[in-house]
Amino acid sequence: MANGTLGVSQLEMLTQSGTGTITIVPPATNTNRTLTLPDEAGTLVTTASLPNPLTSETAIATTSGTAIDFTGIPSWAKRITLLFSGVSTNGASNWLVRIGNGSIISTGYSSSSTYFTSGGVTTQSNTSGFFIRSDNAANFISGAMVIYNISGDTWVETWVGGNGENTQTHLGGGQLALGGVLDRIQLTTLNGTDIFDAGLVNIMYE
Repeated sequence: MANGTLGVSQLEMLTQSGTGTITIVPPATNTNRTLTLPDEAGTLVTTASLPNPLTSETAIATTSGTAIDFTGIPSWAKRITLLFSGVSTNGASNWLVRIGNGSIISTGYSSSSTYFTSGGVTTQSNTSGFFIRSDNAANFISGAMVIYNISGDTWVETWVGGNGENTQTHLGGGQLALGGVLDRIQLTTLNGTDIFDAGLVNIMYE
């Protein structure tokens, strides 16, 4: 082996049928390096053969507008997490998270959300999006909604959040048969006119 060293164990080169050329390119370095092979049988793992990685998008400030959109979600994504940090609006409308394929879907959801306060428990349901109970402009909600592909184009979601300012805890869940491959997600309000005025959102998918 040119410019190499064999120890007690010998390196045996096996050839397979085929006409392709395998090229191993060393790095340009001025430092001696050692690559240690494991003492076990197996197949070399490359970045191309790894499962789809957990990917985080760029966070968006929820300080303006009536809707926050993330598009370009890849077709292989099977779990999407929408993260909230101190999100608020200027009104009392409850919130919706919607998903879509080419465009946002606003019908066909089966969703409910409950919040717990020192004054009691309130639950509401909605069919136009994954529901988040808010109903107070003073709410600054933080938490995570996780949307899972359960089978085919059917997605289910779970929601957990909190609002320390008003001592509230939020829980929810729902499902939607999307009718296509999910490629986008939107945070908006039930009335569609309240404006986001504080906080940060982001998505992660895998």
